[in-house]
Amino acid sequence: MPDRAVASSRRKRPPVPTERPLRIGVSARLLHSVPQELGFRNKILQYIEQSLAHWIMEHGAVAFMVPAVAHDSKHAARHLKVDHVVQELDALVLQGGADVAPQTYGQTPIDPRWQGDVVRDRYELALLRAFVAQKKPVLGVCRGAQLLNVAFGGTLYQDIAAQCPAAHPHVETDLYDQHEHDVTFVQGTALTRLYPHASQLRVTSIHHQAVADIGKGMVVEAVSTLDGMVEAIRWTGDSYARGVQWHPEFHHGRDALADSSPIMLDFLEASRAAALQRLNAGREPDPRLPLAPLRLSGD
Repeated sequence: MPDRAVASSRRKRPPVPTERPLRIGVSARLLHSVPQELGFRNKILQYIEQSLAHWIMEHGAVAFMVPAVAHDSKHAARHLKVDHVVQELDALVLQGGADVAPQTYGQTPIDPRWQGDVVRDRYELALLRAFVAQKKPVLGVCRGAQLLNVAFGGTLYQDIAAQCPAAHPHVETDLYDQHEHDVTFVQGTALTRLYPHASQLRVTSIHHQAVADIGKGMVVEAVSTLDGMVEAIRWTGDSYARGVQWHPEFHHGRDALADSSPIMLDFLEASRAAALQRLNAGREPDPRLPLAPLRLSGD
């Protein structure tokens, strides 16, 4: 009887999955000075903005926030290397947020308000470079696009209004994500293939800094229609790296704004292609096939 029970138990086990969702790392936003009402006295918070996570997950991938590891950590900084984290993920999304510190691209702040977050810069640059080294796709959003440019030797305008007085406003505090403007594609670039029936897009605009000198190997894919400020960039190297200055994740449910799906689908398809290449070459520790991204109705 016991042998029959064991045999019956084995028959009832569910089959081992042969496929898996794509695993997308998301860099953390850092909150160094936490408001007292949140109840984290003398602590640093790391977080992911919900819209960004949902933008990834609605297309069938799983979003994993990658916490920054402080150098004064007693154990984590010594035992958990960036490469170890990258090996477990298929691709990286760099979130928006605080300014990139001018010292990160070899400048000094022209105003004390624009010191940026050098701690976050170092953490995200280490992640970005590790993903690129392993030929895993990177997508930068807003600050993430700016950091991508800096990573390849580019610079930023520390403040558009101060350094480019002829430019139109790219941020409006009261409107926040309701502030919009048009961007125009640079013809012949890869971004035009994602929106084959349009030469312009209407997007959110929440940034007072912008790409100035373009990084090595970078090409401009879109500019602000009114003033020519850089709005989208792409690396032309041997792996996928793209940055958009606007926030596609904020476009959900707003018909007047550009559909955000083509950008995410392109990124996830590149992530899957890279994962399949690693699998076929015997360099992927997970033997399961990565699932194709989901297309929403209307995609």
